[in-house]
Amino acid sequence: MRRRKAQEKVVLPDPKYNSVIIGKFVNMVMLAGKKSLAEKMVYGAFEVIKKNLNEEDVIKVFNKALDNARPRLEVKPRRVGGATYQVPIEVRQERGTSIALRWIRDFAKVKKGKSMKEKLAEEIISAYKGEGSAIKKRDDTHKMAEANKAFAHFRW
Repeated sequence: MRRRKAQEKVVLPDPKYNSVIIGKFVNMVMLAGKKSLAEKMVYGAFEVIKKNLNEEDVIKVFNKALDNARPRLEVKPRRVGGATYQVPIEVRQERGTSIALRWIRDFAKVKKGKSMKEKLAEEIISAYKGEGSAIKKRDDTHKMAEANKAFAHFRW
């Protein structure tokens, strides 16, 4: 018997751009409950993006970067008769968005030698242009799903 569905948390939109996705991203970047610091990092990254791309609408750039990094397919392990198969499944919109946000945050975090706002800006710009670590990770995920297409009938 499965347990109950997890209750969906309501994420408040961020105060500056009034966007729920940016609010979610701020919450993801936040460490140890220091939200104002996380907001400074994200908004600072947006300022760097504005300066580097000469683009006024930073939200459009951010959404395009997210859309580029969002995976459409992923693999999930399924046990069938003692063997574990990697079964490709389609990714729901909300899950894909949160995966893309996580990838952008994590790849920015592991870069060295710059401030977090610059690293975040760099990662968002490269995802916007269709290159960078998050895009490579998405492509690898898609390749894995494509390679295991033969096991798609184990989906349930």
